Amino acid sequence: MDTIDILGTPIPNAGPVFLSALAVHVTAGITCVICGAIAALTRKGSPRHMRFGRVYLWGLAVVYVSLTVMSVIRWRENIHLFGIGTLAIITALTGYANRRQRPDVHILGMGTSYVLLLTGFYVDNGPHLPLWDRLPAIAYWLLPALIGSLLITRAIARRRHPNAPART
Repeated sequence: MDTIDILGTPIPNAGPVFLSALAVHVTAGITCVICGAIAALTRKGSPRHMRFGRVYLWGLAVVYVSLTVMSVIRWRENIHLFGIGTLAIITALTGYANRRQRPDVHILGMGTSYVLLLTGFYVDNGPHLPLWDRLPAIAYWLLPALIGSLLITRAIARRRHPNAPART
């Protein structure tokens, strides 16, 4: 299959439906990255945290629908990305469902979905990104999980022990 070059990134020329889904996918993905980061960095339970968290979740739903469309068109090439996306939406919905009764599960679910979102991006685009293109392919899979698991663990610990002194 031939490709189209957009800003140095080869894009499969899989027809207008694929390209339309990709445009929606990229827009929703950028929204998720920004809103997920804001939700993670704001005070838990605050109106801002809840607003950006909801936008993240709805954006992730759009990412998943557009991913599904692109995966139907290019199943062999996208099956691994579809698997990552499926896990991302499941963990996000699990986190959302537990936002009140089980806050640790909420943090774990939403944080894991964000890590999976970034993993999918890096697995698909890492070979075309400056600096990332110098890393071995396994790094695209492992670095987001490694960094994300440390941040998620820290967030859960801080929730459990809010008055503990910060370590330097």
